[in-house]
Amino acid sequence: MCQAYKYRIYPTSEQQLALTKSFGCCRWFWNYSLNLCHQTYRDTGKSLSRAAIQKMLPQLKKEHEWLKTDTYSQCLQVVALNLSTAYKNFFDRQAKLPKFKSKKGRQSITYPQNVEFQDDYIKLPKIGLVYYRRHRDFSGEIKTVTVSVNPDGKYFVSVLVEDNRVNPKKSAEGKAIGIDLGLTHFCVTSDGSKYKNPKHIAKHALNLKRKQKKLGRKQKGSNTRNKARIKIARIQGKIARCREDFLHKLSRKIVNENQVIAVENLAVKNVVKKQCDYASEKDAPGNAPRHNNLAVSIGDGAWGMFETMLSYKAEREGKTYIEVDRFLPYSQTCNICLNQVGSLPPNVKNWTCEHCHTTHNREINAAINIKNEALRILRVRNLPSHDKCQMHSRQELGTSSTANLRECKSPGKTSVLLDAIPSEDGNPSYSNSYSIG
Repeated sequence: MCQAYKYRIYPTSEQQLALTKSFGCCRWFWNYSLNLCHQTYRDTGKSLSRAAIQKMLPQLKKEHEWLKTDTYSQCLQVVALNLSTAYKNFFDRQAKLPKFKSKKGRQSITYPQNVEFQDDYIKLPKIGLVYYRRHRDFSGEIKTVTVSVNPDGKYFVSVLVEDNRVNPKKSAEGKAIGIDLGLTHFCVTSDGSKYKNPKHIAKHALNLKRKQKKLGRKQKGSNTRNKARIKIARIQGKIARCREDFLHKLSRKIVNENQVIAVENLAVKNVVKKQCDYASEKDAPGNAPRHNNLAVSIGDGAWGMFETMLSYKAEREGKTYIEVDRFLPYSQTCNICLNQVGSLPPNVKNWTCEHCHTTHNREINAAINIKNEALRILRVRNLPSHDKCQMHSRQELGTSSTANLRECKSPGKTSVLLDAIPSEDGNPSYSNSYSIG
């Protein structure tokens, strides 16, 4: 399978200038090709193929000499491949329509071949030897090498390797756990563990607000404005790295300790959009839109990223990751007798079942119900087809006939992952340093 390794590189000032030119050439070719695709579709109703885009390169290099001198030719070929892949994902309803690229965001170029690793240096065509921090080794056939620069000015290289490793067969024999994601606690598990929400944006909100005010007072196009922009990008980069570090360590801890991992198939973008629309409806006409703290907190939690990490790590370990229906009333249903509460306000954290008189913690009860629903789905999947109808009629849940939140109308939905996944093998920074709150 394909696996990606990411390293920090430290190019010299001359190499940074050469990389900037390469970024600009590939970005220009992407925007030029995308604009031509739009025009072709408006005129003929059809788009351009990858071969048609690549055939334009010889003529464009004659018209624009810098396309030939400032960048490696294979990088421009990859741009055509990426654009055709972006359109394919759009027509398959897996992504949005490709957009034009700006020089203000993250920049990247991809080398499909002729890249060599020599000890602590990487040799890039037309760039030369660039020092990179080799904090872990990799083995296998190199497919592509992508060089990128973040808005804060930090350069990275991502190596896609084919390691010919086969994932072990999935097994559901072992400890099962259900996870309920939230805001007060980032997640609560069915065994009663609660993990505090780090709230990375809140920790840096005051510093970020101060820097943004300074940026607003700078003259557009000035050098001081560019310096202020870089300071803001560094804070945002710090937030992103802290969030990713927390999610990696927590997901690794959960995968190592459990065999079956169950979560809800949350639609995070829809939740954030709904909160933003709700805030805009309350705005008075003519006033500026208000800041929605709940939407920011949900986005800061990065629930989707966390579920993706759980999914690919469980797959590599031969463990079972399953997503259950998010519309089931997990927090409002007693996991003992299945009695459902009529209404449960969000601020109520503990409630007592009227039928069995059991006092439940809202989040732990939801996590237990998520686990039981996942076990029921797994049991239905493993039964022969003629036994599934009997299973539904008995309304069993998990390994006993104690509960069922709803008849099984869908077997659950598994996230779609990329072929290339990041690796943690040999990472010295890995540790389970986040304690249970």
